[in-house]
Amino acid sequence: MNERLQNLKAAADGTFLMYIDGEWVPSSNGKTRELKNPANGETVGSVAAGTREDAERAIRAARRAFDEEGWPETTAQERAKLLFQLADEIEANGPELAAMETLSCGKPLREAEYDVADAAGCFRYYAGLATKPGGQTFEVPAPSQSFVVREPVGVCGQVVPWNFPLLMCAWKLGPALAAGNVSVLKPATLTPLSALRLGTLIEKTGFPKGVVNILTGPGAELGQYLAESPLVDMIALTGGTDTGRQIMHAAAGNIKKIALELGGKSPNIVFADADFETAVDYALFGIFVNSGQVCSAGSRLIVEESLHDRFVERLVERAKQIRVGDGFDPETEMGPLVSAQHLQTVEGYIRTGLEEGARLLCGGKRPEGELGSRGNYLLPTIFTNTRPEMRIVQEEIFGPVLVVQTFTNEQEAIRLANDVVYGLAGAVFTTDVAKAHRVIKKLRAGITWINTYHPTYNEAPWGGYKQSGIGRELGTFGLEEYTEVKQINVNLAVEPTGWFRN
Repeated sequence: MNERLQNLKAAADGTFLMYIDGEWVPSSNGKTRELKNPANGETVGSVAAGTREDAERAIRAARRAFDEEGWPETTAQERAKLLFQLADEIEANGPELAAMETLSCGKPLREAEYDVADAAGCFRYYAGLATKPGGQTFEVPAPSQSFVVREPVGVCGQVVPWNFPLLMCAWKLGPALAAGNVSVLKPATLTPLSALRLGTLIEKTGFPKGVVNILTGPGAELGQYLAESPLVDMIALTGGTDTGRQIMHAAAGNIKKIALELGGKSPNIVFADADFETAVDYALFGIFVNSGQVCSAGSRLIVEESLHDRFVERLVERAKQIRVGDGFDPETEMGPLVSAQHLQTVEGYIRTGLEEGARLLCGGKRPEGELGSRGNYLLPTIFTNTRPEMRIVQEEIFGPVLVVQTFTNEQEAIRLANDVVYGLAGAVFTTDVAKAHRVIKKLRAGITWINTYHPTYNEAPWGGYKQSGIGRELGTFGLEEYTEVKQINVNLAVEPTGWFRN
């Protein structure tokens, strides 16, 4: 077994096990799935490939923990204590968890270390929020008293993606557990390792059996089952928009609550009066961090026409200098894509862009030599001469591919920015404060930045407009997603109304 994985729970044959009802178990049919290191194609290990039978067992364990064994009745202080302890465990095991992230999805180790620290911070944030006031009272006519309380939704099916494996677990579990819910967590098929290691820390921390269950296996089958099950009260997904549609259809069976954080094709608008080097730097960061595998990536660079040639020349010069390599190499600035299949998908978009008539300025191919032949690497790629109707402009590529558009005035910049079905994120770079705020207000997006790109805060809501999703994660908004609102009215004068004659 890889030394970085020695603390995972495994069967006698070395297969990594699932965590269901407080026990580490194999798949009910004994099937497994191989996990590959995207940096070199080598097999990392095998993980249990869960079935619908396993999902049913996990759901029933969660149902019992919620309905019969008192988890919702635990005090906010008790839940907060457990979440604080879990954050401490994550921090104490940070180097190991970061290594698992890099091994699983290929991102540079320095990025993985940020993710782990952010995950611990997320659990701490919700630990603190759990004990804060959350209801309302109303002044109503005597002799009545009226107030509102927030109660946990119940059993939550939570499906997380492969681009931020541990951090997305924290975004889902933190608010759900703080509010008194129970979870059946489904990590991505390609990257379940850090979620399983988190399961060992949840077990060590002392969360009761059935409160958190971690189910590994095929996403299309298990995610669908969680969404369909009448025993699941809520389904929360971070993933692609097509998957979100499927989840919505499945969840309609019992009208369960849904929270969907989906795709994006986010605009990064640069005006001619922007601080030049800052705008170039963030344009690179916006698209090439995590190899462009970020839902909020600034994948559409919309540059004022008078600045275009100078800006793109500098951008390409910098992009060609980005060090592509294995995430464990400290010199690496951009790692591989998550899988060979995903690399082929992104390469397909590059061919499409060329066929549509876009001009390729750099990248568009794998690195030469052993690096490109063994791992899922793609060089930073930039297209110009694009048109709004092009697929590479309209569709989410989810890779290190930037498309450049131009505008001549503020109104055109806004029109281009909003001219996609997504509305997750967007940014504006300008030294004109009034213009920055005018444009930001016009962007149909849920996450926006001025003179920066990508900073995320546990305190602030995360989510999008249009086909980028439903609901919000993080902040107080994220906690509210995992609650139901109950109105309670009390009669303080217990006597007949006299409404009907005796």
